[in-house]
Amino acid sequence: MERTQKHQNGIQPVILCGGIGSRLWPVSRKTMPKQFTRLVSENSMLQDTALAVHPDFGFDTPMLVTNRDFGPLIEAQLREIGMGQASLVLEPEARNTAPAIALAAFVASQKSFDTVLLVMPSDHVMGDHEGFLETVAKGEQLARQGHLVTFGMKAKSPETGYGYIARGRAIANVEDGYRVSHFVEKPSREVAEDLLRSEDYHWNSGMFMFTVGSILEAMAEHCPRVLYACFRALKNANMLDHVVVPNRVAFHEAESISIDYAIMEKAQNTAMVSADFGWSDVGTWNSLAEAHKSDASGNHAHGKAVMRDCENTYIHGSERLVAAIGVRDLVIVETPDAILVAPKDRSQDIKELSAHAEVARLEASSKAIQPEESPVVHRPWGSYESLHGGEKHQVKHIVVKPGERLSYQYHHFRAEHWVVVSGIAEAVVGKDTVIMGEADTVFIPIGAPHRLRNPGDKDLHLIEVQYGSYLGEDDIVRIEDDYGRVPDTTEEATEEASTQKTRKVSA
Repeated sequence: MERTQKHQNGIQPVILCGGIGSRLWPVSRKTMPKQFTRLVSENSMLQDTALAVHPDFGFDTPMLVTNRDFGPLIEAQLREIGMGQASLVLEPEARNTAPAIALAAFVASQKSFDTVLLVMPSDHVMGDHEGFLETVAKGEQLARQGHLVTFGMKAKSPETGYGYIARGRAIANVEDGYRVSHFVEKPSREVAEDLLRSEDYHWNSGMFMFTVGSILEAMAEHCPRVLYACFRALKNANMLDHVVVPNRVAFHEAESISIDYAIMEKAQNTAMVSADFGWSDVGTWNSLAEAHKSDASGNHAHGKAVMRDCENTYIHGSERLVAAIGVRDLVIVETPDAILVAPKDRSQDIKELSAHAEVARLEASSKAIQPEESPVVHRPWGSYESLHGGEKHQVKHIVVKPGERLSYQYHHFRAEHWVVVSGIAEAVVGKDTVIMGEADTVFIPIGAPHRLRNPGDKDLHLIEVQYGSYLGEDDIVRIEDDYGRVPDTTEEATEEASTQKTRKVSA
């Protein structure tokens, strides 16, 4: 992406990173949603979104609002693209977009109430970056006039997974600027086809622009309880360098509601920019297939795949070879623990499938099926993958990046063996520090404080064998942590102690 200096001074990008992406199951999971995966380019969708509003284009440093659990992963992904200076607001729980935007507006108000916020989802694609910048410039004009701006994408197909915006009269002196007439919920196929025939209806992109003062004023009028809860949550927040963690109890009082319902459908000063810069929310496997170039038969394959006599088929593979003969209009997705086969025109239904009772039943009967969890769990220091699990034992493959280390921790209910496969490991167990190379092992008894570090310049790979009465990831008591994951409030410490006491009694 070529960078050229633009002149959008005073525009604060706010990237919302809280979606789950359940329609892209089994790749997108609760613990690894689609915005953090590499589905469209060599970067994750979050990374591509952050690069689109890089300060080189004249934007302020981005602010990201996300669930607290994703903070370390976001920081790691931003460091990969050289944007580690971005600020993070870590929500204690998901409360939808209106509270998220209220938090961002309060944080940005410390700079100026005239600052323009550009609110964007993290899990979308923008094919024409220059067109995106031109659209933002138009939105800025409207926002500085006091409008609450939304971006309507010119509808190209009768999509039932998008909401729609009906444009009203044109706004003078702003190209492609219109008043908003009304909003339309995600329609049926028949209604979507009717909307497509009218040039007045646009896809709702979920992108917004407004000044800090305008959105706070609108919230004070239309959703004051959300505003007050977020104000209290930030007043009692924990601050760590560029990271803000709102108070859990106060934030819970904010109604879980979208910015569309809370503000945009009620306010009288809404405006829309009509745009067409190759936008897609990549919400389904069908839309993801359309984001890639296909061969002459309409096929596209990601990963190892062989197709013969196939038409309009999309294959997404991860590790194993996927072979298809004589099929058409299909999506085939292979992951280490699940395989999906579905007609393209049923891709909207995958959201229900991912939470289907039959999938839950399979999960209960097999350690290999984990519909809400990704097989590879990413952490700021690297990743781990569960290879095998049974009664009282579990085997994991752990990868630690060069120079990184895990938290200094101990466990109440399990002991561990570490075996180095490749690289160099520094293991702290109790008062002892051991340097380990290939095939070296170390034992960590139950209750022993321990830490793992990679002092080398290559990835450290090791096998961890756990044994104990309880093997959950929440049996980790962190003493020190480089990524701010040590419980830092009385409430969290009390909750942790209560949880451990309950487990000990049950064990």
